[in-house]
Amino acid sequence: MAIEGSIKNLQLKKHSDSFGIRLHKDLRKNYDAYLLILPALLFYILFCYKTMAGAVIAFKDYIPAKGIWGSPWAGLKHFEAFFGSYYFQRLLRNTVVISLVSLAIGFPAPIVFALLLNEVRNLKFKRTVQTITYMPHFISLVVVCSLIRIFTMDTGVIVQLLALFGFEPVSLLTKSRYFVPVYVLSDIWQHIGWGSILYLSALSSIDPTHYEAAVIDGAGRWKQTLHVTLPGISSTIIIMFILRAGSIMNVGFEKIILLYNEGIYETSDVISTFVYRKGLEQFQWSYSGAVGLFNSIINFIIVVIVNKISRRVSETSLW
Repeated sequence: MAIEGSIKNLQLKKHSDSFGIRLHKDLRKNYDAYLLILPALLFYILFCYKTMAGAVIAFKDYIPAKGIWGSPWAGLKHFEAFFGSYYFQRLLRNTVVISLVSLAIGFPAPIVFALLLNEVRNLKFKRTVQTITYMPHFISLVVVCSLIRIFTMDTGVIVQLLALFGFEPVSLLTKSRYFVPVYVLSDIWQHIGWGSILYLSALSSIDPTHYEAAVIDGAGRWKQTLHVTLPGISSTIIIMFILRAGSIMNVGFEKIILLYNEGIYETSDVISTFVYRKGLEQFQWSYSGAVGLFNSIINFIIVVIVNKISRRVSETSLW
């Protein structure tokens, strides 16, 4: 046993030494590439991984004067308070509903748009459409939400157009039942062009000979899309779906805060906006930390499950 252990230690040492040598050579050879990736690594280390230590605040009664480590322990008190609160079911329901509707409608939208745009042969028209659809992504969110509020007022252009078809001319953001459609459709308008870039890039990498073979077999444009185009970008779609599923509980609170009001909390208030109000407006840092940690754990569990299912079904996964 001792001899086997020594041999195993020697093998591990040899492997680590060879890895260190390979890494050193690669650093010298591709130092410019490592310099380019360094800012991104520093960002994630400083603002994502280092700050994870602050999650301990969820298990404490945080007192700013004493700091995180000097504050008294509270155990699971804040988690129990959240799970037993009146708002828990409403927040969870709203978060899941908005996320699932966005996933069902918003996720395939850039894919469909990319497929349609890929069929356009007029380059000038294609570039014009791309530029126009990219623009909302770069507009400030405050400006976007201001435009949404103006368009959805009772005198706004969208409401007036709907009124021509018998719709009641009321401000959409004053009625709780209209918040989810307004949020999801405006999100599609804002990101459909930008989201299609990745799929257009994937479409350009498909071997043209596959289409030629499909034409020889008598396939029309629709069958070519089903049997050549979609399988060709399926790995990209699956990876993006896994990433999207992993953030299903992270409904963008910035946009919701800029759009909602107390009158429509019933359908618009989500976990992230609740954390914002509790933490920054009511100074309940430990409570909001517990809620945020719960949100992150659920996201982690979802991405692991979806990734595992994807690996079994399609052999495509993040890890």
